[in-house]
Amino acid sequence: MNAVWVVDDDQSIRWVLERALQREGFEVRAFGSAKDCLSALETDAPKVLVSDIRMPGQSGLELLQQVKARRPGMPVIIMTAFSDLDSAVSSFQGGAFEYLPKPFDLPHAIELIRRAVVESDREAAADEGVLDAPEMLGQAPAMQEVFRAIGRLSQSNVTVLITGESGSGKELIAQALHRHSVRAPQPFVALNAAAIPRDLLESELFGHERGAFTGAQQMRRGRFEQAEGGTLFLDEIGDMPPELQTRLLRVLSDGHFYRVGGHQPLKANVRVIAATHQNLEERVRQGLFREDLFHRLNVIRLRLPPLRERGEDVPLLAKHFLARSARDLGVEAKRLSEEALARLCAFSWPGNVRQLENVCHWLTVMAPAQVVEAKDLPPEIQPMSGAALPAKSWAVPFEHGASGLVMEAAAPVPVAGALLEAAGGELSASGSSGIAALWASPATLGGSGTVTAAVDARSNWASMLETEVTKLLAAQSARGEPAPESSDLMDQLTRTFESTVIRSALRHTRGRRIDAALRLGIGRNTITRKIQDLGLEDDA
Repeated sequence: MNAVWVVDDDQSIRWVLERALQREGFEVRAFGSAKDCLSALETDAPKVLVSDIRMPGQSGLELLQQVKARRPGMPVIIMTAFSDLDSAVSSFQGGAFEYLPKPFDLPHAIELIRRAVVESDREAAADEGVLDAPEMLGQAPAMQEVFRAIGRLSQSNVTVLITGESGSGKELIAQALHRHSVRAPQPFVALNAAAIPRDLLESELFGHERGAFTGAQQMRRGRFEQAEGGTLFLDEIGDMPPELQTRLLRVLSDGHFYRVGGHQPLKANVRVIAATHQNLEERVRQGLFREDLFHRLNVIRLRLPPLRERGEDVPLLAKHFLARSARDLGVEAKRLSEEALARLCAFSWPGNVRQLENVCHWLTVMAPAQVVEAKDLPPEIQPMSGAALPAKSWAVPFEHGASGLVMEAAAPVPVAGALLEAAGGELSASGSSGIAALWASPATLGGSGTVTAAVDARSNWASMLETEVTKLLAAQSARGEPAPESSDLMDQLTRTFESTVIRSALRHTRGRRIDAALRLGIGRNTITRKIQDLGLEDDA
């Protein structure tokens, strides 16, 4: 039965609610004081508790505090007069599910209690599934395959290559592989190849002898020595410089290495787990990654699916992150309404699990009520104003899909203008001004449908780009020149495109690089490198 307890010193309120709830099929118990309710809680518990805020003896807020201490997951609805709105705020701060203003509309009260019962059932089901807060969460078939692979590799020392998008949890997989291996008692040491300056990476990895270079005042053990007997996790291996790739290959081949400036070979008893968000096969074809090192690393490959491919895991992960954020901040954990949860499940998460964790932390701090409604979600989760943009038209040019790259209708991207700049102004006489006008801000378009017109124009931007490139190529031929042996047109267009996209993202996030990278669906190390290469430091 759906048990609901009502606590109010007003007998008429208790009678009305008791009868109405019984008609709706609820099992009801009524109490005239907080003391009587707390006594009953010693031996029994409802799914939902409804309490008045002002009562003789203990108040409803005091009752709320004690109930939350005993049964944190129980939804509590606080009844309050309109003059008690300050108390209502206090009730939310104390963890109330919702407040019910007096005098209340009976159907509204019943509907609110029904929602609280649904929330109570969901809390109970989630608690059964996450009793011990496992190290990794995932019910999706793709994640279950990863878990099975970790189990099969538990007794092996084989090298593992983990691939997956930024923020998908590659280091967690590496930690799990170590924790469930025979090397678990020994150190787990991680090194991010993209986060350490190129000239320091060799010393970080292999250590150095005293006097090996200026500033080396004493001998230093590198990560290989620090991980002796355990596991060395090399994150973002695709960004490792070529000269270090050669040294790493030697270690993987014969198990020996030298410190920088050293002459004595050292034995490396280390299991190597590498990870990357890049396509290493493509980097091998481009000559940016050694093929022999790739084959040394690619003994066992684990692909970690992006969050958009495991949408069924979003509710479990969101509950876990909300609980962890609340625990870290010392507050009551927020709960998601059905609509808010549905919106989170429908979102495509360009920043993957890391982005979901950040959103949950944001909600813990910023959501106004204990129950998070869809309107309380951060702006990037909200649907675009102006509606149903065809995802396919946005997805064509982007490797990572449309999810994190949809552009707001009020923030135009002047692609045509950028191409004019890249071409040195050669298109000024070729009729491109009409195309550039399509990319003007909605205010310049006029009419009542300005936003719609701008959105429709931008949905065809790939066609416009094709038109501009055709004109550039035609301009080359018009000069009567044969096809050049080499041309930097592709490089110009690529740099212009990347500069425009990254500059727009930085402007949108007010210079916050990590936020911009998440919205674009690229790694934070990648955006840092692009900003440097494209000379965009002033925009960041």
